[in-house]
Amino acid sequence: MGVEIKVEGLTKRFGSQVIWNDVTLTLPAGEISVMLGPSGTGKSVFLKTLVGLLKPDAGSIMIQGRDLTHLREHDLYEIRKLFGVLFQDGALFGSMNLYDNVAFPLREHTRKSESDIRSVVMEKMDLVGLSGAESKLPGEISGGMRKRAGLARALVLDPEILLIDEPDSGLDPVRTSYINQLFIDLNAQIDATFLIVTHDINSTRTVPDNIGLLYHKHLAMFGPREMLLSSEEPVVRQFLNAQTIGPIGMSEEKDADELAAEAKSGQELPPLPPIPLQLGTSDGTTRRGERPPGEWCRKNGVTPPPGSFQSHNAGVPGVRADDAPAAPTAPVAGTSAEETAADSVGEPV
Repeated sequence: MGVEIKVEGLTKRFGSQVIWNDVTLTLPAGEISVMLGPSGTGKSVFLKTLVGLLKPDAGSIMIQGRDLTHLREHDLYEIRKLFGVLFQDGALFGSMNLYDNVAFPLREHTRKSESDIRSVVMEKMDLVGLSGAESKLPGEISGGMRKRAGLARALVLDPEILLIDEPDSGLDPVRTSYINQLFIDLNAQIDATFLIVTHDINSTRTVPDNIGLLYHKHLAMFGPREMLLSSEEPVVRQFLNAQTIGPIGMSEEKDADELAAEAKSGQELPPLPPIPLQLGTSDGTTRRGERPPGEWCRKNGVTPPPGSFQSHNAGVPGVRADDAPAAPTAPVAGTSAEETAADSVGEPV
């Protein structure tokens, strides 16, 4: 079962360079969270800090009542056993076949017999769809298979927290869809707390229970998926819609002249696209972090964009408008925000 991670006032610097400052958030136990941000905003640094590979300059990371930032090396070593980590490229040992790569943490950290190790390794390799590939070397398989082998290795110690760094890096859209479904199904099966760092907006719109955005050396926003996908905050809105209009520029933040030129030309961000249905499990079971479509919007009196929660493809670039159901009609004047939200999020069709 996953555990909660509570981060308060976390700050990290390399010399005089501030990576991010005063980051505060709570990763709910057993839920899938995604961390976004422009390149160079320290997303991977954040993962390494959570697992104790990097020490923050200020702040706390509370797990099971213990602050990782003040633990001795021996105690930190024990806490790390709660974690499984999937690195960007899988980080497999090139001279070992996939079986030995996946077995490595069990041989290093447990006293299991080889027969018990084999049972665990084969179970995890089957879980990620790699049965029959045990004898292959990392150089003999595709990037997607290396990712899955890295995931199997991250799972062998039955972690309660899974940190995943850019799982879609180097994968085509079809393989990205498969690995997204795998994360959803794994979360339902092992009930671990997931934190995924990604740049893939389509994945962000359909996979997580919670979304965070790092920008300009701070955490711009963190909260339930529907909160960010319906947000009018310029940075959040620009990033989640992959637009050039807004405060984010090529060098992270646009200067005053660029913003003034946009305002003068009358350029505006396009309307928010519909919020899609969240990806469900393959067998239809309900995950701990899964919520009814539109629940957050209804509870908070937020009117979601027209057409929300009527398609898994809603708002996805490249999908024609007629591929999804028609958007609801405009609300009648005088209707409350809560009633309007309830009308928009009705039952999926």
